[in-house]
Amino acid sequence: MSVEMANLVTGLRSFYRSGATKPLNWRRHQLQQLLSMTQTHQQDIVQALKLDLGKAEQESWLAEIGFLEDDINHSLKHLQKWTKPRKLSTPMVAQPGSSWLQPEPLGVVLIIGAWNYPFQLLLAPLVAAIAAGNCAVVKPSELAVHTSALIASLLPRYLDRQAYAVVEGGVQETTDVLTQQFDHILYTGGETVGKIIMKAAAEHLTPVTLELGGKSPCIVASDCDLDVTAARIVWSKWMNAGQTCVAPDYVLVEHAFADKLIQAIQNKITVFYGHNPADSDDYGRIINPRHLARLQSYLQDQDVIFGGQVDEQQRYMAPTLVRNPAIDSPLMREEIFGPILPIVSLDNIAQASDFINQRAKPLALYLYSRSESLQQQILTSTSAGSVCINDGMMFMANPDLPFGGVGNSGMGRYHGRWGFDTFSHLKAVMKRSTWFDVNWRYPPFSAGKMKLLKMIK
Repeated sequence: MSVEMANLVTGLRSFYRSGATKPLNWRRHQLQQLLSMTQTHQQDIVQALKLDLGKAEQESWLAEIGFLEDDINHSLKHLQKWTKPRKLSTPMVAQPGSSWLQPEPLGVVLIIGAWNYPFQLLLAPLVAAIAAGNCAVVKPSELAVHTSALIASLLPRYLDRQAYAVVEGGVQETTDVLTQQFDHILYTGGETVGKIIMKAAAEHLTPVTLELGGKSPCIVASDCDLDVTAARIVWSKWMNAGQTCVAPDYVLVEHAFADKLIQAIQNKITVFYGHNPADSDDYGRIINPRHLARLQSYLQDQDVIFGGQVDEQQRYMAPTLVRNPAIDSPLMREEIFGPILPIVSLDNIAQASDFINQRAKPLALYLYSRSESLQQQILTSTSAGSVCINDGMMFMANPDLPFGGVGNSGMGRYHGRWGFDTFSHLKAVMKRSTWFDVNWRYPPFSAGKMKLLKMIK
């Protein structure tokens, strides 16, 4: 397999070196083909996501299909602007001259997708790689079996096979592909595998973008709009049955306000998914039995105040609330990545910053409050990949905002121009004229030349 993989990457690199991927018309055509694939096979994609994760069609459209289409259209609209040289100032000492950054593709890149949004999280980075003029190997998650198979079937029918390849498989195939040299690797997934990716990349001094995750806090102040806050927490937490890297991982709320918030969240769960979410067409399923068992283990010795029901045959876990879990329990140490929401009570909401800062930096942070002073206090006293005030996950809908982590939640960023730049080298260029050439920098040196140099600098 490693020989086959080496031949695959060698072929892509040969095609890249031919210069075929650099013309903007070629890049546009590939993006338009990807858009056509997504639109033509929308129902096939919906069905694959339903089989893998129990996703409702509207959820699949919102978070996967429509998201990708918007990303492609945004890239097509701005591609010419992104690829233009970016003018910079030139210091007096280098006059007459001009300076700029010249975007150029990196070469052959590797994109390793995640199973929770197996369509969008694989192909959105590919959009950026195509826009920047790269060839790419894409590796879908083997856990989302049906989506992986569909992508492997469709992508070669729509994109140039000399430039883009799909590698399916599990640990062995991922290990094999990581032995090859790439010009950039983008991986979406967990911290443990992220370290493996980074170690493999280091063998070739390959730069990496790691989109990982972590425990994203949700701070709820008593001055929030309770009804809207509860609706937005429920939407952002239980979309995809909680299997979202930027889902709220736990809630921080004052003791005096906790009961009101809990009741409001319970009410919204019932409004959204009914009294028995297992019967709802809008509520998803856990990806596989292993992850379901992991989630069940988190509930041991916890104060489950709502939900907790499990149907192993259906890979179902109900929307679940846990009150004040032990801070050192697995539920509060590990990223939940499922439909369990711990509610942690504080004496005062001002303690939220300290609580968050005692833990690894999260991928996202949410704050529900009308108070401008509290908003500024949280923004300035905490660190997170992204922050959303008075909503959940909606920052993902803005293609002009970068997406990425900080610290343990990841490194690097993409979406829109940020993705284009991730898969580009911004080559520094200076161009000088020869018609004017003073001798102050040339030997032999003198006190006069030194004086002139200091004046110019």
